[in-house]
Amino acid sequence: MPSNYSIFYVDEPFNEYASGALIQRDYFFYNQLKTWKTQDEQFLFDDIHAKKYDVRDGSDWEGVLKPRIKERLNRADNIILILSEDTFQSRSLKEELEYGIGRLRLPVIVIYTEIREKKDMLVSGKNNMNFKVHYFWNKLPLFKKLKSQVPVLHVPFNKEMVAKALKKSNFVRNTHIKPNNYMLTM
Repeated sequence: MPSNYSIFYVDEPFNEYASGALIQRDYFFYNQLKTWKTQDEQFLFDDIHAKKYDVRDGSDWEGVLKPRIKERLNRADNIILILSEDTFQSRSLKEELEYGIGRLRLPVIVIYTEIREKKDMLVSGKNNMNFKVHYFWNKLPLFKKLKSQVPVLHVPFNKEMVAKALKKSNFVRNTHIKPNNYMLTM
């Protein structure tokens, strides 16, 4: 099973045990993926964050946090990028995107939390992505810039669709799918 490196926005410094952690939307959706995994062994989310110590712990950025991010990304097979209304290009997100996509060329599975169905991602009657998807790309200018370097699979936040995306064996490190935007077929 491929190891997934999840990228999501949280206020920094972040403490997952603080009382306000779960009200951070991207972190809430990340936890939903973990919940689906515990409820269903067929849900192939193999969270690399669960295998190593916390990264967003208020430690020294250059000496501790950046090296931990790189260590995890080096062990990952792909990136799961969670995009929501609250996503913002933070220092951590920027580092994760630059290293994971820009340096390692890891394939990306983008999960759009405000979109529940594939049809809601497309221009009506066409196979082009609609303004909602572009709106989310604009929230992360660095992702918008780097995404042309890797294969990117775009997925609505829907357990069935996310599960199907995680089973795609060509969206992992060292596969030979060309860089482009991809959608799941039903």
